[in-house]
Amino acid sequence: MSCPGSLRRAAPGFTLLELMLAIGILSLIMAMLATSVHLVGETRARAEGRIWTDREGRAVLLELSDEIRGAVFTPAAPSNTFLLGTATFSAQVPTNSISVSTLDPGHRRSLDGYGAEDVVTYSLAPNPASRGLFLLQRAQQSGLYPNIDNSRRVVIANNVRSLRFRYFDGNNWSDVWNSQDSSTQQPLPTAVAIDLRLMAPGGHEMDYSTQVVVPSSFLQW
Repeated sequence: MSCPGSLRRAAPGFTLLELMLAIGILSLIMAMLATSVHLVGETRARAEGRIWTDREGRAVLLELSDEIRGAVFTPAAPSNTFLLGTATFSAQVPTNSISVSTLDPGHRRSLDGYGAEDVVTYSLAPNPASRGLFLLQRAQQSGLYPNIDNSRRVVIANNVRSLRFRYFDGNNWSDVWNSQDSSTQQPLPTAVAIDLRLMAPGGHEMDYSTQVVVPSSFLQW
């Protein structure tokens, strides 16, 4: 039995200030966790994008190399020896193109690995969805009827930043080549250098380069 003048003991619990402090600390922790999760997810997406871009760049170089390596020059039989390389620029960025008559087109092969001659063209066009980037287009038509344009353009990359070809005649490198130029007696270059730059997710630029020896060029001598 309590005395009338004694103080009653307060019931256990939290004050409003303590609740507000707990909610504030919890909110801060949740915000930090959300930021960390977002950064981890973004970093992972960029890393996966770079891996995919790297595979894409290597595949494009491989395809280009195979078709340039198969450039036609057969002195024992009539053939359409043709290689045309042009040097163009867009805002001081190389946007070169190349056309080659080849026995090794990348998207159509015969059972023995060699088919009819095909003229394959690689060129760039502005990407309407991404300013500053280009679409790498591939066109293929029969080399038996070079004057009939029945080619279809296929986009094989939509994130090209620049593309440059250089041609080696055995002594010097040049940015252009024309196998039908009557001023030279060398229809095909000895080698072709390819410099490709792709844009990966996050604005990261990735460079790819290779040099392709043209076996048929040694039959010219």
